[in-house]
Amino acid sequence: MKKVFIVLVAAVFVLGAMSISFAKQAGKAKSPVYYVCDCGPDCNCNSMSKKPGNCTCNKKMRQMHLLEIDGDTALFCTCGGGCECKIDPTDKAKCGCGKPVKKVSLKGKYVCACGPDCKCGSISDKPGKCKCGSEMKLVE
Repeated sequence: MKKVFIVLVAAVFVLGAMSISFAKQAGKAKSPVYYVCDCGPDCNCNSMSKKPGNCTCNKKMRQMHLLEIDGDTALFCTCGGGCECKIDPTDKAKCGCGKPVKKVSLKGKYVCACGPDCKCGSISDKPGKCKCGSEMKLVE
């Protein structure tokens, strides 16, 4: 009987620890990942997509995560889709990981109009609703 009690207490402890771990992972907001043209620092083709493919200059697009939308420009981390770093607070041209920030013009694209506090990061080439349910607005 004592062994059964010890096993039950251990099982409750393990399940509790697992639920706390899952809650922490679920609470972390992942920044949106897009495929962005990676043809070099002087590239101005501004190609990006939610799906892999080639950009307008016929180079292969690469996964990058959105750092922020600054006016009519999207800022992406160039270290890949799996990275979760932020903009370096001491140098806005670099990510926290030290890689350069990729700037993409959003003119002619639609972005979420949920306001400055919203971080859903929805970008599209078509009008509609963004991830948080707000309407998308055209960047002019």
